[in-house]
Parts: sequence; structure tokens; C-alpha cells
Amino acid sequence: MFNYKGKVVAITGASSGLGKQMAYGFAEQGANLVLLARRVERLEASAKDLEAKFGVKVLPLKCDVTSVESIDEAVAAVEKEFGHCEVIINCAGGEKGTGTPLLDYKKDDWEFTLGLDLTSIFLATKAFGNLMKRAIAAGKQSYGRIINIASIYGLVGNTAIPTIAYHSTKGAVVNFTRGAAAELATSNITVNAICPGYFYTELTTETLNTEYFQNFAKQSVPMQRYGREGELNSVAVFLGAEESSYVTGQAIAVDGGYTCV
Repeated sequence: MFNYKGKVVAITGASSGLGKQMAYGFAEQGANLVLLARRVERLEASAKDLEAKFGVKVLPLKCDVTSVESIDEAVAAVEKEFGHCEVIINCAGGEKGTGTPLLDYKKDDWEFTLGLDLTSIFLATKAFGNLMKRAIAAGKQSYGRIINIASIYGLVGNTAIPTIAYHSTKGAVVNFTRGAAAELATSNITVNAICPGYFYTELTTETLNTEYFQNFAKQSVPMQRYGREGELNSVAVFLGAEESSYVTGQAIAVDGGYTCV
């Protein structure tokens, strides 16, 4: 099971954090990779390392996931290079205004977060979903997998820090996943979401390292710790696998038990 040799996995937000970690997880399973982000120099460095360590082919592409033109250019490059793409992981994201109470939250910060965390997933899903359908119809691949990275904050609220736009967009990603899964179910394309708990990334490290948040996590996370590097990979590999053909429309929390209590 879970042999990705000859398969292509595209990952947005692959220049750092969870996106980069998942790239290494899929490369270990033999997948060829498409790394998408705005910081292309980071992607190129990762591509060299991944190719040297795992013997896979890696295509680094500069891509702004909020731009239709940029995504379309990326898809065209993937189609030209590989001709198919079995998996797209929508991992790019960011937010503004974290820590700002709802009643003081700025409309510009709301719209920034909405564009980067939600609209980008719609755009990438549409573009890569169409590539998958074309490749399936042409016999270049037999299935498609769309994996959206949401958050535990898309499933529940929180009392640790105000982050209303992030809650809203990640909740929308979860239900976008369900809607897309229902629409694409007969196309042999599954759509699922992963809802990570507290993991270190460039966006979270400063907050997670505070004494306040460390104490909060010990009280609210049954495992009493943050997620470790690579602990998201197994769920992504499972959801992207050919064998997971009857799993669709699901939102799987990887959170040390945060959402179970």
C-alpha cells in the first residue's frame, strides 16, 4: 500500500512549515513532486535536496495562489512536464490581525485572510481538478485526490487568542471540502481536509513559544504537547493514496486530542 512511484503530488505553500514537511513525507513514498509557493528560491533548494535523497523528480514553481493567472500558469507547467497530477494539497495560507478582538477587527485584514485561506483553495481546486479530469479521460492517470489543509480552528472556537477571520475561513474550507467531495465523487476524484492542531511553523512559532500558550496547550491538549515535525505526513499520505478511494468529504483532525474534549 501507499506506493507513490510514478505518481505526481503538487503542494501549495511548500516553501516552509507543514507544506515542506509533507513534501518530504510523499518523497519517502516515491512520489514525484510539484512544489508551489511565492519564494521560489526556497523551493529550488528543497527540490535539490529531495531529488538527491529520494531519487524523485521535483518541479519547483513560483505561484501566487490568490492569482488565477499564476495558478493557471502553474497547472500548464505541470501538464507539460508530467502530463498528469494525482494529488493536490492546498496548504498555502496566512492571516492578518491575529490577536485582534472581533469588535475591533479590520475589514482589510478580513479580506486578506479570506483570499489567502479560502479563495485560494477554490482557485487551486478548480484548476487542478480540471487537470485531473483531463488526465483521467486521456488515460494518463486513474484517480485524483484533493487535500485541503484546514485547522482545528475550523471545527471549534478557542479562548486562547482572538482570530475571527481564521476561524471563519478554516470553517469554510471544511464545508467547501464536503461540497466539492459531493460534486466530484463520480469523477473518481476524492476531496478531504486535514485539520492540524498546534504545530510549529513560521506563522505560529512566536505564539507557541510564549509561556502563556505553552500552559494553555498543556491544559487543552490531552497529549500535553504540540505536534512534532512529520506527524501530519501519515494522514496526508493516506488520503492521497490510490487505496483510499472510498474516503471522501472527511475532515480529519491531527491535534493530540484537542477536539475530542
